Amino acid sequence: MAFALAGAISGQEDGAPVALAAGAEAAERAEELERIRGEIASLTVRVGQVRARAAGLEGDIERSRLELDLQQRRVAEARAEHDLARARVTEAEARVAELEERLERERRRLEARVGGLYRLGRHGIARLAFSLEPGEEPVAAIRLLRYLARRDAASVSRFEDLRARLDAERASLDQDRAVSAAWLAEQAARRDELARLESRQTELLAGARSESERLAVRAAELAARAERLSALLDALYGRDAEALSGRPIQEFRGLLAWPARGRVTVEFGPRLDPRYGTRVPHHGVDLATVPGEPVRVVYPGKVVFAAPFEGYGPTAVVQHAGRAFTLYAGLESLGVRRGDLLSLGSELGRAGASLYFEIRVDNRPEDPRQWAR
Repeated sequence: MAFALAGAISGQEDGAPVALAAGAEAAERAEELERIRGEIASLTVRVGQVRARAAGLEGDIERSRLELDLQQRRVAEARAEHDLARARVTEAEARVAELEERLERERRRLEARVGGLYRLGRHGIARLAFSLEPGEEPVAAIRLLRYLARRDAASVSRFEDLRARLDAERASLDQDRAVSAAWLAEQAARRDELARLESRQTELLAGARSESERLAVRAAELAARAERLSALLDALYGRDAEALSGRPIQEFRGLLAWPARGRVTVEFGPRLDPRYGTRVPHHGVDLATVPGEPVRVVYPGKVVFAAPFEGYGPTAVVQHAGRAFTLYAGLESLGVRRGDLLSLGSELGRAGASLYFEIRVDNRPEDPRQWAR
């Protein structure tokens, strides 16, 4: 309302072009603000779509990048809002300055009138009446003086009220500008925070990809080791397939002792990495053992292999009656040689921190838990 009143007054003076220019700038800022807000709405929809389909760290990074882009637009919106508030303040200041100039002119006129009345003194009106020419009517002069005084008082009151309103409006706009500046700073800080988050997520993604590649290489190495071990057993089975004398090991299925004290840490069967989905063959079990404790053969037989094996360390393979083999890998040291005949419980060597134990019948791996008690 104050702007409408000021515009009605200022439109009669020479300051109208200033107000029009300020209004054009404000309109331009408002148009830019609406365009930015349209972009923000579009980006907000895209963020919602990405959030719906994003999964995993890559989805998080894509979402963060969109949120950062959205925040950049919010910063631009805040800056445009700030500029618009500043343009409004400039427009208000121009109107106030114009009114102040008019008020100053009016003040000078009023001072001249008041000065004239003051020079008349306390009884100036009476002296004015006595100074009239004979026959002149004094009432008309007095009424004129009273009218002029009331008019001047109303004029001063009206302009002072208008000035107070415009000052209040300018104070309000200054406050809006301060709020807009604070909002701009807040949005800029949020943008910087999102930029740091995106950087951290990018680093995490790079680390995850590196870890994925490392684990994939590790999985390939494990698969290759398992294949080599299987090839070794295939070769041993083909070379020493002749039956050994004695009762077959199958008669003692479920009654055998474990080769060393310890707990099973990796069960029999292929392992599927829960994170990367890599499947690695695992034909035996891994036992957590106490380093230095003895590792014993689980059934009488003949040592057909006793040497370090690539990827497994010291390894022993024992052939048993019933076309079966047992394998002990990861020992700290070996105490037997190829060709040795072993009785039940004979020491094969000393354990390390982990022992790999495998049983094969007719060259097919079987779960050692079904054989040992």
